[in-house]
Amino acid sequence: MKKKLLLHVCCAPCAVYVIEKWRETYDVTLFFYNPNIHPEPEYLFRKKELEKISLKKGWQTVYPGHEMEEWFNRVKKHKGYEKEPERGKRCSLCFNIRLRKTFVYARDQGCEVVASTLSISPYKVTRQINEEGVELAEEFDIEFLAENFKKQDGYNIGRKMALSLGIKHQDYCGCVYSREERNKKTRLKEKF
Repeated sequence: MKKKLLLHVCCAPCAVYVIEKWRETYDVTLFFYNPNIHPEPEYLFRKKELEKISLKKGWQTVYPGHEMEEWFNRVKKHKGYEKEPERGKRCSLCFNIRLRKTFVYARDQGCEVVASTLSISPYKVTRQINEEGVELAEEFDIEFLAENFKKQDGYNIGRKMALSLGIKHQDYCGCVYSREERNKKTRLKEKF
């Protein structure tokens, strides 16, 4: 009998590669919890893309809600985190918020293993994600798969898989701060 794996999913394009890797080994349920995604239409876009592919592939997927205000409040409690660059302290806090909710749900549903698709992104620091996951695994006494899906070209393979399935890819992490950082870089490039 396969172990029950609760897979935190940041978006549909990142999910397709990871699920293909694990569906033979684990009984996988997807958990789309991303209160960081801003604005609301962006959240709904990403959720819709995951719903579309989950339905097509028959993936069991849980959508616990957005909770964006709670995420903003948690970030604002840490003075200066709003100004942290992408890959900074704010990202570690964000990973903790998202993974903590995943572990709580995993515990309540009797899942033996938790993992996340977050490490497939070339814009994320895998060490930060895995440190948060390992710490929570100890707290909840649930196994965490500390992976680096960027290895062996996982991001590009997943991106091609998503494109072949008609899944649209977003162009920033999801939070208002990373969106603003992306917009600044775009404006700078346009100047030159």
